[in-house]
Amino acid sequence: MLGERLHSLSQEDQQLLKGSAKAANPWFIDESVELALSGIQKFMNRKALESWVSNYPLEKDKPKKIGVAMAGNIPLVGFHDLLSILISGHSAHIKLSHQDTFLMTKIIAMLIEIEPRLSPRIVITERLNGVDAVIATGSDNTSRYFEYYFRNIPHIIRKNRSSCAILLGEESTDELVRLGFDVFSYFGMGCRNVSKLYLPEGFDLSELSKAFETYSHVSQHNKYMNNYDYQKAILILNSTAFHDNGFSLMREDTSLVSPLATLFFEYYKDQADLSARIQKCGEKLQCISSVKGWYPKSVDFGTTQLPELADYADAIDTLKFLSNI
Repeated sequence: MLGERLHSLSQEDQQLLKGSAKAANPWFIDESVELALSGIQKFMNRKALESWVSNYPLEKDKPKKIGVAMAGNIPLVGFHDLLSILISGHSAHIKLSHQDTFLMTKIIAMLIEIEPRLSPRIVITERLNGVDAVIATGSDNTSRYFEYYFRNIPHIIRKNRSSCAILLGEESTDELVRLGFDVFSYFGMGCRNVSKLYLPEGFDLSELSKAFETYSHVSQHNKYMNNYDYQKAILILNSTAFHDNGFSLMREDTSLVSPLATLFFEYYKDQADLSARIQKCGEKLQCISSVKGWYPKSVDFGTTQLPELADYADAIDTLKFLSNI
């Protein structure tokens, strides 16, 4: 299986893969590629796959052409859609993101090498014409185009989403360090990255800054720091109060989605106030993080980027969609 193949890659092949990925997209640093590949290895587990599909009436004798417009904000973010299509017996007609062409092409080549019968069922194309259904991921703006263009066929159109974390004010330094993983992995560019914090009134931001020092290596990335410098300059020019630890900015804001290198926070008075604030986010929330997942429907700090097979983007059940086509 693909997971075993990735696990058995030699050190030289791993370095070549990561080096080529970074050359194609400077945001895809070694740590990001390693995290993405480890996620695929987690998915490609026979027991997990069998358990996942056991709940769906997949009719593999009625294959359809499923178009996929993949995102490329983080490495291999479109793999789950590809896996869902193939395991449901359909064929995938893929429009790759220009940001993630090399890695996706490489993984597809590995899949076909392992199982040559997949070759006719994976088509890379520039235009999603003549497909029976579509799965498309983009911004709120591009989603309107997708909704119109594919209005006459079954579709899943994903929009902008982001994630938040809820703090009680009693978290240990180690727990806050794990929260930092949710914030800084992939430079905060994924929909499962925490971009907003809900803090109890009186929370000491210096505790967060101290814990986040673990991730100061992001300051070595030129593109990231260009964003940091730009956002900091805007805050200074607008005389906006902010907290600065030298590589990320924190400022109070009711918005959910924060700019790159910036983390928004909002204070809450009590649990009722917190619940009301979370409910206002509605469908814009992809994931909620809290210590040991204490908040309803949340995950533990440090796990937002470690989804299970059934953790569907935008909470839309992809396999259910594919099984009903």
